[in-house]
Amino acid sequence: MTISAVRTHRVSAPLHTPFVTALRRTTTVDTLVVELVDSDGRSGFGEAPQVWQVTGASVAGAQACVLELLGPRLIGRDPDDLVTRCAEVQRTVVGNEAAKAAVDVALHDLAARRLGVPLVRLLGGTTLRVPTDVTLAAGDAVDLATAARQRQADGFGVLKLKVGTDAAGDLDRVRAVRAAVGPGTRIRLDANQGWTPREAVRVIRGIEDAGLDVELVEQPVARWDLDGLAWVSDRVSVPILADEAVFGVRDLVEVIRRRAADLVNVKLAKCGGLHPARTLLDLATAHGLGTVVGSMMESQVGIGAAASLVAAYGTTAVADLDAAWWLAWSPVQGGIRYDGATVVLPDAPGLGISGLTEAKVQTRG
Repeated sequence: MTISAVRTHRVSAPLHTPFVTALRRTTTVDTLVVELVDSDGRSGFGEAPQVWQVTGASVAGAQACVLELLGPRLIGRDPDDLVTRCAEVQRTVVGNEAAKAAVDVALHDLAARRLGVPLVRLLGGTTLRVPTDVTLAAGDAVDLATAARQRQADGFGVLKLKVGTDAAGDLDRVRAVRAAVGPGTRIRLDANQGWTPREAVRVIRGIEDAGLDVELVEQPVARWDLDGLAWVSDRVSVPILADEAVFGVRDLVEVIRRRAADLVNVKLAKCGGLHPARTLLDLATAHGLGTVVGSMMESQVGIGAAASLVAAYGTTAVADLDAAWWLAWSPVQGGIRYDGATVVLPDAPGLGISGLTEAKVQTRG
């Protein structure tokens, strides 16, 4: 049994609501779905989302990497030798984590399909339901309070508030959201590198002094400033979550060594797929760091893989896997769905994807 074909599908899917952070504003998810086909005609799917401001990945770059480098390396190879194939993906090219993640996930999806089991069971899990938070896009206090009430009504009990665009007004934004949802809803903040270390400490201490009960603060300072991240962590009580600061093992080792954060956010498109993600989760856990599994703005393909990882491995904090909830339509047939604040994995082989919405994708390969 061999891998007989590699195909790529370019997707630009509209969001039902604009997504705004301290780094960018977008109204679409631009992503690449990768399809590996075996000699029996089975397909495995993975995804490489375009996130210029975080990973530097583009759809065009990921497509070139897959079709010119990673794909040819896999043609004619045995997909059942999963560990070897995944290791080859990591060795074949430097960087290009999103493209690697897409191929790594497609290999796992194909392996699960060949065994006739959901991906979560291939990874060692059993549950098909994964709770998630939901993001409140950056905005003014009034808009955020309104959005918070809407998401609460949608059934979400954990809200991630995007801050970092205006340190002077961020405390008022948090105060408005807390007043809107009351004490029973958890609030976490994501500054997306938007604060200086001094701004971060000032805002977080203001939140603490006001008793606004924030669960955690994600990536308060620039990704490269681990000294600044450690300085903030040492001066506030609210747990600090490292996101953009950690792509791979070396990054995580530095965070651990400097005691720069309390938790780490593991994302497939940052680290290169399920295989390296498991390594990061194991390393973080071994050193006493909390864990979150999150995602970029991506479709049901990437979210299905990440949710399968959470269902199999578990995390210490609720997952951050609402990205596909923002899509106005799905580029794939089948796959995950949302039941309020829960990602529901399909009880079907692999990721449970039966095909693509062909009229809305561009295919090569």
